[in-house]
Amino acid sequence: MTFQIYAPLEIPETLAAGPGPGNTDARVLHAFSSAGVADHMQGDVLRGMIECKHMLREIWGTDNTYTFAVAGTGWSGLDAMFSAVMPGDKVVAFSNGTFSGIDALTLRIKAATPLEHTANPLDPQAASVTVIEIPHGQTVTREVVAAALAEHKPKWAFMAHWETGSGRVNDLRGFSDACTQHNAMGLIDAVSSLGAEDFCIDDFPGIVGWASCPQKGLCCLPLTYAPVSFTDAYIDSLKSSGAYSYVHNPIFEARHWGIVDGKDVEKGTYHRTHSGYAVAAFHEALRLTLQEGLTKRSSSYRTHEKVLRDAVTALGCEVTSDMPSLVVLNLPPELAGREMELVQNCRARGFGIWPTLSAPVQVRIGILNQLNRQAVSRIVRLFAEALRELGGRVDFEEIEALLESRYGTSIAA
Repeated sequence: MTFQIYAPLEIPETLAAGPGPGNTDARVLHAFSSAGVADHMQGDVLRGMIECKHMLREIWGTDNTYTFAVAGTGWSGLDAMFSAVMPGDKVVAFSNGTFSGIDALTLRIKAATPLEHTANPLDPQAASVTVIEIPHGQTVTREVVAAALAEHKPKWAFMAHWETGSGRVNDLRGFSDACTQHNAMGLIDAVSSLGAEDFCIDDFPGIVGWASCPQKGLCCLPLTYAPVSFTDAYIDSLKSSGAYSYVHNPIFEARHWGIVDGKDVEKGTYHRTHSGYAVAAFHEALRLTLQEGLTKRSSSYRTHEKVLRDAVTALGCEVTSDMPSLVVLNLPPELAGREMELVQNCRARGFGIWPTLSAPVQVRIGILNQLNRQAVSRIVRLFAEALRELGGRVDFEEIEALLESRYGTSIAA
């Protein structure tokens, strides 16, 4: 048998201008690459984990002791949060895009009985789970949530905060209030909002579980640590029911971070072989988030998203999103149906925009960690060039004038 020895893998620089992952901050990359080759139980690695835990509580805006991070991407954090949902548990899930739809599927998998799994192993139709489908491009509102919880009276209710599949911001306050009113335990997918929006989770008492990711608002590397936070009510429920998971059982995972019986302890008591490199990168991303401040960062996202929105609108596109870190748009009528061609052309040039991953096909352009005039202007110009190459009508002088008018000295940085 002969083996082919491939050439070293060289990955070129790409402008990540989609819904995420974003362009990792250079300081985070430096922290990752400069970490010493350390045993995972080395003292500085363990100290870094303790400091990460406390920084996360500050960023989340919470007194929840059960605030820590799960090794992996946002899917890992979500899976840990959903592990408290047991077969037969009554759940209402709200879906208004690709990712809340996948979350709803996960909940059906968690809540399905053995017979329901046997009937449809990859897509179990759990009778105890009700999925409320909201049309693509629309927001999950307080009224929709309250009506569904009043009718179905679930143990658990689920919603995505920012749905990147359609670019919609859902009603967090309305969801929390409805959960409190109808005695449901709220679960939130905050994969896209943490680190990009200024909010404190303790202000939403109807929500008992939160899960996010490292690679979007926190601007860290994927496959490092996904933040989660759980109230005592969530943990009490988990203690009473258990979970069909060892790796993603939040109580076990918390022990890895030195949280035992609701208290911080000196060192972890649950074994997971973690990475000193990942700890270093995650630690730096959290430091940078706190240094900048969520109020300032959130304001910057709204400022620069407005510039991008105005620019693509001037290019003849229709924006259907309301997320501060992402613009979801329909192409000009003369280019309708050519969304995938445009996205592929852009990606071939190192300009990483994305299509939507479910119908209708739209274009998604993001500004994660691109919060400055130079970066957003570059994104606008590259998109304008891509439209022109596809045959669209582009007035570059108009676009340059728009960028100049939008960026005054107060937001030039």
